[in-house]
Amino acid sequence: MGFNNIINYVIFDNPISKSATNLLSRNISGSKAVPSVTVITEKVPLWKLAAESGPFLKIAGVMGATAVALGAYGAHRSYPKDKAQELKPVFETANRMHFFHALALIGVNLCRYPRVAGTLIVTGTLLFSGPCYYYAFTGEHKFGKLAPIGGTILIIGWLSMVV
Repeated sequence: MGFNNIINYVIFDNPISKSATNLLSRNISGSKAVPSVTVITEKVPLWKLAAESGPFLKIAGVMGATAVALGAYGAHRSYPKDKAQELKPVFETANRMHFFHALALIGVNLCRYPRVAGTLIVTGTLLFSGPCYYYAFTGEHKFGKLAPIGGTILIIGWLSMVV
């Protein structure tokens, strides 16, 4: 039994799904008619769904890979002794937010306006994590004012997934 067959069984072909469909489509005498439910049973391979999902799944892969690479670099990097207590937590925050939002991009295609949500999440991640990484690696606050803007854009990106 292939992976797609297992998924289709769990979602459509199991006894609970079939009985729920039968219950919803029945007209119980003496009560209002219950609208029938159409169950889509078309079996589409998951790789086709991923291919049709737009650019955000691929961007999520790139963001995840860069988060791992930067995480490894930052974990093994030696920070200046006088600023290590300050720079390492900034790096860890940048890396954590980078990872979280790479994962969030995987689900962007499930919301109503995926291009809006995806664009906001990518932009917010770049504007938040980028300046934090820069500060953690160089000790310079050159781009520090962009981080709060990026954080605000991330919040708006999450909220755009709700509408």
